[in-house]
Amino acid sequence: MRHNGLTLKRSHKQFWLGLGFASPFIIGFLLLTVIPFLQSLYFSFTEYDIFTKPKWIGLENYVNIFHDERFYKALTNTSYMAFIAVPITLVANLLIALLLNIKVKGIAFYRTVYYLPTVVPAIATSILWLWILNPDMGILNNLLRSLGLPDPAWLLDPNFTKPSLIIMGLFASGGGALIYLAALQGIPKEFYEAASIDGANWWHKLRYIILPALSPVTLFQLIMGLIGAFQIFTESFILTNGALGGPDQSMLFYAVYLYNEAFVNLNMGYASALAWILFVIVVLITIVIFKTSLRWVYYGGE
Repeated sequence: MRHNGLTLKRSHKQFWLGLGFASPFIIGFLLLTVIPFLQSLYFSFTEYDIFTKPKWIGLENYVNIFHDERFYKALTNTSYMAFIAVPITLVANLLIALLLNIKVKGIAFYRTVYYLPTVVPAIATSILWLWILNPDMGILNNLLRSLGLPDPAWLLDPNFTKPSLIIMGLFASGGGALIYLAALQGIPKEFYEAASIDGANWWHKLRYIILPALSPVTLFQLIMGLIGAFQIFTESFILTNGALGGPDQSMLFYAVYLYNEAFVNLNMGYASALAWILFVIVVLITIVIFKTSLRWVYYGGE
């Protein structure tokens, strides 16, 4: 009995000691995440401008959102980046990883070069591309002219603003390529050797070995890419010089619209409702992806 009492006392001591070490994170999580999360839900049902007390208006913010043309414009632009730009980026990441997985002289240098743009801050990258995509003096258009190809107005033409962002995203895709590269190097060589013995060519190896082995990584990058697409802000804000959406509002993304309502118009209640609609959209998309992933994602041992 005495031994059991000492063991229980020791376990209680270890529990409180562990809780003490974890308390900074727990307190920070409660103060900076949970409480603001719940407050935003409350504010979404109110009329609130920061300086006055929130006024309860029920579902009015949500009703107004679904009658707001800018909401649909922002949602359309963001969906373009989520469902067109993200798959393009995933394919580019995979192709780059396959190239970087080839054993050639100086491969470490090439891997470093491809990864470097990832560590450049988004603001600096946006300013750099603002110069590269300049329709008159930009490097890209000068190159296109020298080849006798059309030179779009890029950031000034509503038809080319989002493709411009896709090109920018490909420039900084080294992080995703590095993740794919790590997964590629984890595929046992015996798989390739067995496939070669059976007469498989590079396409068979890609389809039946590489893609299934990389499917968990693809699932991860797909979800993270979609979440990132619904949070695009910095690039649009810098490339349009702070203007709301740029030419014909073609770069009016959801996060930009939310920021404008919250910190420009000081309509915090409306912005909170926008944030909660975004949260629901992202959760639903994530659930659909997880449900469908059962058909195309393969894990070790399956």
